[in-house]
Amino acid sequence: MPAWGSWRNAGPQHPRPVLPSRSRPPHPKVADRVLYVLGVVSASPAIEARSLTKSYGRARARGIVEVDLTVAPGEVLGLVGANGAGKTTLMRTLLDFIRPSSGSLSVFGHDSVRDSVAVRSMATYLPGELVIPPRLTGDQTLQRFAFARPRLDPARVAALANRLDLDLSRRIGDLSKGNKQKVGLVLAFAPRVQLLVLDEPTSGLDPLLQREFAVLVREATADGTTLLPSSHVMGEVEQIASRVALMREGRIAVVDEVAAISARARRRVRSGGRRGRDDLRVHR
Repeated sequence: MPAWGSWRNAGPQHPRPVLPSRSRPPHPKVADRVLYVLGVVSASPAIEARSLTKSYGRARARGIVEVDLTVAPGEVLGLVGANGAGKTTLMRTLLDFIRPSSGSLSVFGHDSVRDSVAVRSMATYLPGELVIPPRLTGDQTLQRFAFARPRLDPARVAALANRLDLDLSRRIGDLSKGNKQKVGLVLAFAPRVQLLVLDEPTSGLDPLLQREFAVLVREATADGTTLLPSSHVMGEVEQIASRVALMREGRIAVVDEVAAISARARRRVRSGGRRGRDDLRVHR
């Protein structure tokens, strides 16, 4: 694997991409990319949502409905739900990629709409569908994103790639889904930020790499980082989260500690309740 830091003094080899700036919010299409920005310490809740609602179009199609949620700094709270439950909508609303229809949402005391630039200056976002030009190598991809993070440490990038067994010299178009996801994880964990918003971060990873991902999460929380990962599989989230928010049809059905939710599911299964079997099938 080539030395990742060799490009730093050579200048860009590709046209400089349009990146978020502090003077203006990025175009909504940046939601399909990874967003890098520098964090600022705050004593406020990491995330605080009150009656947060997002509806789409004239038909007022459901996105999220009356969501109340508080996440403490340094906490890992997992969003769990079936496809279409509202997990991605909540994440994109959090970073002002889409605007809420009503309610309030703040990140470290900053309003997600009025202070969207400040909010983005504290977070790294990994979308569920990471779009990277297929002709680029992993190394070239990192070079491009490094323009948004001038202080991105090449040594840390190389260490993460090594831990994830990722060959940065290969073209993105030649990578499997799992290896593309590894590129996304390197992009997400390389910067030092206050908030990591990770949409389906373990998608395509084998069990061994899922365990390594759990180690990365523990290291991030040890540094004080707050994490909001999502999954439709309860078993993936309970390995890394202290609390879980179960989402159904745009609403948060329950928020509780992982152990309490797991015990509740086991009690429902033992009692033979239909709802218990359904919860187990959807979320595990």
